[in-house]
Amino acid sequence: MPAREQRQVASDAGLSKQRVVIEAVRIADHEGVDGLSMRRLAGALGAGAMSLYHYVASKDELLDAMTDIVFEEIELPPVETDWQSAMRRRAVSARQVLARHPWAIVLMESRTSPGPANLRHHEAVTACLRRAGFPVLMATHANWLLDSYVYGFALQEASLPFGTADEFADMAEDVYLPQLPPDEFPYLNESAAALVAAGFDPAEQFTFGLDLILAALEPLRASA
Repeated sequence: MPAREQRQVASDAGLSKQRVVIEAVRIADHEGVDGLSMRRLAGALGAGAMSLYHYVASKDELLDAMTDIVFEEIELPPVETDWQSAMRRRAVSARQVLARHPWAIVLMESRTSPGPANLRHHEAVTACLRRAGFPVLMATHANWLLDSYVYGFALQEASLPFGTADEFADMAEDVYLPQLPPDEFPYLNESAAALVAAGFDPAEQFTFGLDLILAALEPLRASA
């Protein structure tokens, strides 16, 4: 075997599907999923591009496996508590995980070959709602509504130019308020000033909306 091929075999020897997928997640976390290619991934692993196809047959299979890792990180709704507390914990966990992996937001429900963690997650969420008394169709409505809120909030949050109360205050005072003369935008100016004075924290908006949704679903469960 030529020396070059011997070096490549030695380099590829430490590969596994888990290592390939974890490195792909790392790249996507830093560069977005659009920055991920098999050649880019192979370079990061110090392997030959073609050798990756021993572990994942295609880019789609790689994305399925990456998405499954994200689902694995989300806390399943616990069975030892009421349904609202269980779904609240699951939603809060999902938001935290998606903040670490924003590239995954648009992939979570788009995969047609879901992995084991993906299936376990959806089974646990459906089981929580069904055990709470939601009929099948109402459980589906509730699940879609909650997921739409979680994914939509995570998508919006990923695009915000601020993440904390201090960052919001700085931007409001230095960027937003100068663009909002009170005579032209009285309500926006009033809102920005009031939010700064109140120490507005954008992170609190998630639980505010989540609790409203959970409260709205409870009468539907009870009536069903």
